[in-house]
Amino acid sequence: MKNKKTRGKKVLIYAIYILTAIFFLFPLFWTLCLSMKTVPELFQVPPKILPKTIHFNNYIHIIKNTLVLKYLKNTFVLVGATAFGTLLISIPAAYAFSRNKFRIKNNMMFGLLIFQMISPLVIAIPLYSYLAKLGLLNNYLILIMIYIALRVPFTTWYITGYMNTIPKELDQAAKVDGCSRIRIIMSIIMPVCVPGIISSIIINAMSAWSQFIIPFILVDKGEKLPLSVGIINLQSTSEAITTHYLAAACMISVIPMVLLYIIFQKFIVSTISGSVKG
Repeated sequence: MKNKKTRGKKVLIYAIYILTAIFFLFPLFWTLCLSMKTVPELFQVPPKILPKTIHFNNYIHIIKNTLVLKYLKNTFVLVGATAFGTLLISIPAAYAFSRNKFRIKNNMMFGLLIFQMISPLVIAIPLYSYLAKLGLLNNYLILIMIYIALRVPFTTWYITGYMNTIPKELDQAAKVDGCSRIRIIMSIIMPVCVPGIISSIIINAMSAWSQFIIPFILVDKGEKLPLSVGIINLQSTSEAITTHYLAAACMISVIPMVLLYIIFQKFIVSTISGSVKG
């Protein structure tokens, strides 16, 4: 009887998993199919999900006739700089939270999560007004600094949870050998935290890649737009961009992050469990 109940629970759980996967993957599959259709197929009645033939003419058209590759390059610059800059601040901060005891430590950790809950939309308009007066709109350095500020709270909390799983005896042994705090972080803590660091890079990269509100408001020059905003601007070009071209551009924007997650998903799963335990 117990075996039947256990088996029934497993079937139910896997059924929920499958339905959830279909719910999230179907729009992606639909977009992929649209990106390979011709104009007559878009307006076919009754509509069909699959294209008659698989071809990449829409992708070729987008690459040759729009600034998609430029948008893609801009996005890679923003993502790389954001991931590096966030780690540069978050790793020392996480080490301080993990290894030091002070009265308001728990309150500060909770505060980090509170800051992470603030929507970029809340700060976007005041930032626009402030940066416009300073003449700093369309400035990549400013944009990167804002991206970093948005990601540091969560990344600090995330890496702190991972560092909490590392025995403090390693630090004490290094201090006995005369290592400074910086050397302890660089030579001892960081090598052990590689899975956590890699997973935080992936999470920050995915967040920066999909960021829309901040660049949409603070950047208005076409050649400086990231891919998330550039795709929207494709509709305002001189040539009418129809649904299949937009679908192709969307797939170009999605594929890099999907591949990144598939390749490194084990780091994300393992480190989340470590952070929860910490």
